[in-house]
Amino acid sequence: MAARSTLMKQRVLAILRRRKRPASAYEVLNELKGEYPKLAPMTVYRVLSVLMAAGQAHRVESMNAFIACKSQAHKSASILSICDDCGVVEETISNDLVADLSRLAGKSGFTPQRHVIEIHGQCGSCCDGGGLG
Repeated sequence: MAARSTLMKQRVLAILRRRKRPASAYEVLNELKGEYPKLAPMTVYRVLSVLMAAGQAHRVESMNAFIACKSQAHKSASILSICDDCGVVEETISNDLVADLSRLAGKSGFTPQRHVIEIHGQCGSCCDGGGLG
């Protein structure tokens, strides 16, 4: 069972890595259906959850979709810049920004548990007129 679980994690991560845009759980499921015709959506959600907990994938909250983590090791929240034209998501890290956000929230007694930082706009390719969308 553990071997199948590891293989499923590898397959899902490979799907996320080869896509240029975030994928919904159902898009991942559809890509796996050829190899796993009886695969249930809940299995895909579980695998995505494990990948997120391991820091290998991110949930793009505003799109209800997922991307592979592009940073090898970070201890801070990712900043996801999402192009509203072509759908490409860029990931950056700023420990200072997350610390500042936590400090600002803490002024009112709020204790942050996790940070979700998403910025919507237009990527450089789309701004230059060379976008996909």
